[in-house]
Amino acid sequence: MSIDREGPVPPYRQIATILRARIEDGSIPPGRRIPSLVALEGEFGVARDTLRKAVQVLKDEGLVHTVQGMGVYVVDRAAEADTTAP
Repeated sequence: MSIDREGPVPPYRQIATILRARIEDGSIPPGRRIPSLVALEGEFGVARDTLRKAVQVLKDEGLVHTVQGMGVYVVDRAAEADTTAP
């Protein structure tokens, strides 16, 4: 998928939108790792800093979280609900 570098929406926001759609449609299911920065760099042709900003947007939205030394994973809201249930 290509990024519109001439449009008004910054590339990191466009990438965040694409990744969010993949999470929402199940292409990247809950509890699974999103593609690595290296893979995303190859797919979108942008700098890692741009990708880090995109991932941070998803973190801020509560869609993903980092597992130290493992990568960035989609939040499994069903599993979270099970652990917070009385």
